[in-house]
Amino acid sequence: MNVIIYCRVSTNKTTQETSLKRQREELQSLAQKQGFNVIRVIEEKRSGYEVDRPGILELLDRVMDDTVEGVLIQDETRLGRGQTKIALYHQLKKSGIAIYSLSTLGELQLSESDEMVLEIVSIVEEYQRKIHNIKIKRGMKKAVQNGYKPEKNLKNQDLAPGRDRKVFPIEEVIRLKENGLTFHDIAITLRGLGYEVSKATVHRRYQEHQKLGQDGHDSLE
Repeated sequence: MNVIIYCRVSTNKTTQETSLKRQREELQSLAQKQGFNVIRVIEEKRSGYEVDRPGILELLDRVMDDTVEGVLIQDETRLGRGQTKIALYHQLKKSGIAIYSLSTLGELQLSESDEMVLEIVSIVEEYQRKIHNIKIKRGMKKAVQNGYKPEKNLKNQDLAPGRDRKVFPIEEVIRLKENGLTFHDIAITLRGLGYEVSKATVHRRYQEHQKLGQDGHDSLE
Protein backbone atom coordinates (compact mmCIF):
# COMPACT_ATOMS: atom_id res chain seq x y z
CA MET A 1 0.00 0.00 0.00
CA ASN A 2 1.31 3.45 -0.94
CA VAL A 3 0.98 5.87 1.96
CA ILE A 4 1.80 9.41 3.01
CA ILE A 5 3.12 10.19 6.47
CA TYR A 6 1.75 13.39 7.99
CA CYS A 7 3.41 14.92 11.06
CA ARG A 8 2.36 18.11 12.83
CA VAL A 9 3.25 20.18 15.88
CA SER A 10 1.38 23.29 16.93
CA THR A 11 4.18 25.84 17.33
CA ASN A 12 7.58 26.86 15.98
CA LYS A 13 9.27 26.42 19.35
CA THR A 14 12.62 24.66 19.22
CA THR A 15 11.37 22.12 21.76
CA GLN A 16 8.80 20.94 19.24
CA GLU A 17 11.52 19.86 16.80
CA THR A 18 12.09 16.76 18.90
CA SER A 19 8.40 15.89 18.80
CA LEU A 20 8.27 16.33 15.02
CA LYS A 21 11.33 14.13 14.54
CA ARG A 22 9.91 11.47 16.87
CA GLN A 23 6.60 11.41 14.99
CA ARG A 24 8.40 10.92 11.68
CA GLU A 25 10.67 8.15 12.95
CA GLU A 26 7.86 6.27 14.73
CA LEU A 27 5.55 6.47 11.74
CA GLN A 28 8.29 5.33 9.37
CA SER A 29 8.85 2.37 11.69
CA LEU A 30 5.11 1.61 11.68
CA ALA A 31 5.03 1.78 7.90
CA GLN A 32 7.93 -0.65 7.66
CA LYS A 33 6.27 -3.11 10.04
CA GLN A 34 3.01 -2.94 8.09
CA GLY A 35 4.79 -3.33 4.76
CA PHE A 36 3.62 0.09 3.51
CA ASN A 37 5.45 2.04 0.83
CA VAL A 38 6.00 5.63 2.01
CA ILE A 39 5.91 7.93 -1.01
CA ARG A 40 5.97 11.22 0.88
CA VAL A 41 6.58 12.57 4.41
CA ILE A 42 4.84 15.88 5.18
CA GLU A 43 5.84 17.88 8.26
CA GLU A 44 4.50 21.21 9.44
CA LYS A 45 4.25 23.51 12.45
CA ARG A 46 0.72 24.86 12.50
CA SER A 47 -2.30 24.86 14.77
CA GLY A 48 -4.63 21.88 14.35
CA TYR A 49 -7.61 24.26 14.33
CA GLU A 50 -6.44 25.80 11.05
CA VAL A 51 -7.62 24.45 7.71
CA ASP A 52 -5.37 26.69 5.63
CA ARG A 53 -2.19 24.73 6.31
CA PRO A 54 0.36 24.23 3.50
CA GLY A 55 1.06 20.68 4.63
CA ILE A 56 -2.55 19.55 4.89
CA LEU A 57 -3.39 21.18 1.54
CA GLU A 58 -0.51 19.29 -0.06
CA LEU A 59 -1.82 16.11 1.55
CA LEU A 60 -5.31 16.68 0.11
CA ASP A 61 -3.82 17.32 -3.34
CA ARG A 62 -1.70 14.19 -3.23
CA VAL A 63 -4.50 11.83 -2.12
CA MET A 64 -6.31 12.64 -5.36
CA ASP A 65 -3.57 10.64 -7.07
CA ASP A 66 -4.85 7.11 -7.60
CA THR A 67 -1.54 5.67 -6.35
CA VAL A 68 -2.09 6.98 -2.79
CA GLU A 69 -4.13 4.62 -0.62
CA GLY A 70 -3.45 5.63 2.97
CA VAL A 71 -2.27 8.29 5.41
CA LEU A 72 -0.26 7.63 8.58
CA ILE A 73 -0.58 9.97 11.57
CA GLN A 74 0.47 9.79 15.21
CA ASP A 75 -3.09 10.22 16.49
CA GLU A 76 -6.32 11.94 15.45
CA THR A 77 -5.23 15.30 16.90
CA ARG A 78 -2.30 15.49 14.47
CA LEU A 79 -4.77 15.55 11.57
CA GLY A 80 -6.60 18.43 13.21
CA ARG A 81 -8.66 19.56 16.14
CA GLY A 82 -12.33 20.37 16.63
CA GLN A 83 -14.40 20.83 13.49
CA THR A 84 -11.26 20.89 11.35
CA LYS A 85 -10.48 17.31 12.34
CA ILE A 86 -13.99 16.14 11.42
CA ALA A 87 -13.92 17.95 8.07
CA LEU A 88 -10.52 16.52 7.09
CA TYR A 89 -11.40 13.01 8.23
CA HIS A 90 -14.61 13.17 6.19
CA GLN A 91 -12.77 14.43 3.11
CA LEU A 92 -10.13 11.69 3.27
CA LYS A 93 -12.67 8.90 3.79
CA LYS A 94 -14.76 10.20 0.88
CA SER A 95 -11.65 9.92 -1.28
CA GLY A 96 -11.23 6.28 -0.28
CA ILE A 97 -8.12 6.94 1.83
CA ALA A 98 -7.42 4.67 4.80
CA ILE A 99 -6.18 6.53 7.88
CA TYR A 100 -3.75 4.70 10.17
CA SER A 101 -2.63 6.02 13.54
CA LEU A 102 0.31 5.12 15.74
CA SER A 103 -1.88 5.39 18.83
CA THR A 104 -4.11 2.50 17.67
CA LEU A 105 -1.48 0.60 15.64
CA GLY A 106 -4.13 0.27 12.95
CA GLU A 107 -6.91 2.18 11.24
CA LEU A 108 -8.00 5.29 13.08
CA GLN A 109 -11.15 4.88 15.17
CA LEU A 110 -13.08 8.02 16.05
CA SER A 111 -15.24 8.49 19.12
CA GLU A 112 -18.96 7.71 18.96
CA SER A 113 -19.82 11.41 18.99
CA ASP A 114 -17.46 12.13 16.07
CA GLU A 115 -18.84 9.17 14.13
CA MET A 116 -22.35 10.48 14.72
CA VAL A 117 -21.40 13.89 13.33
CA LEU A 118 -19.91 12.26 10.23
CA GLU A 119 -23.05 10.20 9.71
CA ILE A 120 -25.17 13.34 9.89
CA VAL A 121 -22.86 15.09 7.41
CA SER A 122 -23.14 12.15 4.98
CA ILE A 123 -26.93 12.16 5.23
CA VAL A 124 -27.08 15.90 4.64
CA GLU A 125 -24.79 15.61 1.60
CA GLU A 126 -26.95 12.83 0.17
CA TYR A 127 -30.11 14.87 0.55
CA GLN A 128 -28.41 17.91 -0.93
CA ARG A 129 -27.54 15.80 -3.97
CA LYS A 130 -31.13 14.54 -4.23
CA ILE A 131 -32.53 18.07 -3.93
CA HIS A 132 -30.09 19.30 -6.57
CA ASN A 133 -31.17 16.53 -8.98
CA ILE A 134 -34.85 17.19 -8.30
CA LYS A 135 -34.38 20.88 -9.08
CA ILE A 136 -32.64 20.02 -12.35
CA LYS A 137 -35.44 17.63 -13.35
CA ARG A 138 -38.16 20.14 -12.48
CA GLY A 139 -36.35 22.89 -14.36
CA MET A 140 -35.97 20.68 -17.43
CA LYS A 141 -39.62 19.60 -17.27
CA LYS A 142 -40.77 23.21 -17.10
CA ALA A 143 -38.48 24.16 -19.99
CA VAL A 144 -39.90 21.33 -22.15
CA GLN A 145 -43.44 22.42 -21.31
CA ASN A 146 -42.50 25.90 -22.50
CA GLY A 147 -41.30 24.54 -25.83
CA TYR A 148 -37.66 23.70 -25.19
CA LYS A 149 -36.51 20.71 -27.28
CA PRO A 150 -33.31 19.22 -25.78
CA GLU A 151 -32.80 16.85 -28.71
CA LYS A 152 -32.06 19.83 -30.96
CA ASN A 153 -29.08 20.74 -28.80
CA LEU A 154 -27.38 17.35 -29.03
CA LYS A 155 -25.54 18.38 -32.19
CA ASN A 156 -23.91 21.24 -30.27
CA GLN A 157 -22.54 19.13 -27.44
CA ASP A 158 -19.00 19.29 -28.81
CA LEU A 159 -19.03 23.08 -28.47
CA ALA A 160 -19.30 22.99 -24.70
CA PRO A 161 -18.33 19.54 -23.48
CA GLY A 162 -18.82 18.74 -19.80
CA ARG A 163 -17.52 15.85 -17.75
CA ASP A 164 -18.33 12.46 -19.22
CA ARG A 165 -20.65 10.35 -17.13
CA LYS A 166 -18.78 7.49 -15.55
CA VAL A 167 -20.83 4.32 -15.87
CA PHE A 168 -19.52 1.01 -14.59
CA PRO A 169 -21.07 -2.20 -13.20
CA ILE A 170 -21.66 -2.12 -9.46
CA GLU A 171 -21.87 -5.90 -9.31
CA GLU A 172 -18.24 -6.11 -10.48
CA VAL A 173 -17.15 -3.61 -7.82
CA ILE A 174 -18.94 -5.58 -5.10
CA ARG A 175 -17.45 -8.87 -6.30
CA LEU A 176 -13.92 -7.48 -6.36
CA LYS A 177 -14.38 -5.82 -2.96
CA GLU A 178 -15.58 -9.10 -1.46
CA ASN A 179 -12.46 -10.75 -2.87
CA GLY A 180 -10.32 -8.39 -0.80
CA LEU A 181 -9.23 -5.90 -3.47
CA THR A 182 -8.62 -2.28 -2.52
CA PHE A 183 -10.50 0.50 -4.30
CA HIS A 184 -7.24 1.36 -6.02
CA ASP A 185 -6.96 -2.18 -7.41
CA ILE A 186 -10.64 -2.21 -8.36
CA ALA A 187 -10.23 1.02 -10.32
CA ILE A 188 -7.25 -0.46 -12.18
CA THR A 189 -9.25 -3.61 -12.95
CA LEU A 190 -12.20 -1.60 -14.26
CA ARG A 191 -9.92 0.50 -16.43
CA GLY A 192 -8.58 -2.73 -17.87
CA LEU A 193 -12.17 -3.62 -18.76
CA GLY A 194 -12.61 -0.29 -20.55
CA TYR A 195 -14.16 1.80 -17.76
CA GLU A 196 -12.13 4.99 -17.24
CA VAL A 197 -12.74 5.61 -13.54
CA SER A 198 -10.62 6.73 -10.60
CA LYS A 199 -10.23 5.13 -7.19
CA ALA A 200 -12.11 8.03 -5.57
CA THR A 201 -15.08 7.59 -7.93
CA VAL A 202 -15.25 3.84 -7.30
CA HIS A 203 -15.11 4.36 -3.53
CA ARG A 204 -17.72 7.14 -3.54
CA ARG A 205 -20.21 5.23 -5.67
CA TYR A 206 -19.68 2.05 -3.67
CA GLN A 207 -20.52 3.93 -0.48
CA GLU A 208 -23.62 5.45 -2.09
CA HIS A 209 -24.72 1.98 -3.16
CA GLN A 210 -24.27 0.66 0.37
CA LYS A 211 -26.22 3.53 1.91
CA LEU A 212 -29.07 3.53 -0.55
CA GLY A 213 -29.38 -0.25 -0.60
CA GLN A 214 -29.53 -0.36 -4.38
CA ASP A 215 -29.88 -3.64 -6.21
CA GLY A 216 -26.55 -5.34 -6.86
CA HIS A 217 -27.12 -5.42 -10.62
CA ASP A 218 -27.54 -1.67 -11.04
CA SER A 219 -24.84 0.39 -12.72
CA LEU A 220 -23.16 3.32 -11.06
CA GLU A 221 -22.34 6.64 -12.59
